[in-house]
Amino acid sequence: MRQKEFSLNPKRMPRHIAIILDGNRRWAKTRGLSANEGHRAGVHNLERIVDECKLLGIKYLTVYALSTENWRKRTKEEVRGIFDLIVEMFRRKKKEYKKGGVKVVILGNFQAFPRRVKRAIESMLSVVLDRERIKFNMALNYGGRDEIVRAVQEIIKEGIPANKVDKQTINSHLYTKGQPDPDLIIRTGGELRLSNFLLWQMSYSELYFTNTFWPAFGKRELHKAIAEYQKRQRRYGK
Repeated sequence: MRQKEFSLNPKRMPRHIAIILDGNRRWAKTRGLSANEGHRAGVHNLERIVDECKLLGIKYLTVYALSTENWRKRTKEEVRGIFDLIVEMFRRKKKEYKKGGVKVVILGNFQAFPRRVKRAIESMLSVVLDRERIKFNMALNYGGRDEIVRAVQEIIKEGIPANKVDKQTINSHLYTKGQPDPDLIIRTGGELRLSNFLLWQMSYSELYFTNTFWPAFGKRELHKAIAEYQKRQRRYGK
């Protein structure tokens, strides 16, 4: 049976898409593969989705790749495998992203990672683009509540009086400072929760949940999510 194609309105594309990447391990389990093989498939899919978002004209893509809770609770073997994939991806994609206008930004405290991982991340962050086509935010060792606490701590350290603190003050102290809030937040893998992701930034985001595991969330699934977004009327609390 031929799969349905989704017609997208280029004038109503979201500027910023955020995705909670969920289902790597379950995708692997259904195929008799290891968890790390699932994570590898997830990384390869992430690379495809970054490319597709760039082609669609999406200006900001944020992915929840590794939460603070996840990397501390999983087995050492699995975490080591995830770190290997991060290092491998950044080394492999560095020149391509520079040439293609993909600016990588890390949300979260990656200084807690092993030295080799920090070096790979810092090397990617140091890339200077001639022309930025998409900002690619990766949330690593990230938690939404931790981000807000960190912002408040910085505001206090800077001695900003309480009566001068407003929404813009907090925005300017978040990892996403200078970026628009997500228009569309997608969660793959069938779970219906937000898992401490972009709690401040998602106040008026449209939410989209799918049962599709992340490694299988390809171009068609992305288009389907955007098509659903384009059907909605955004009210911003009105």
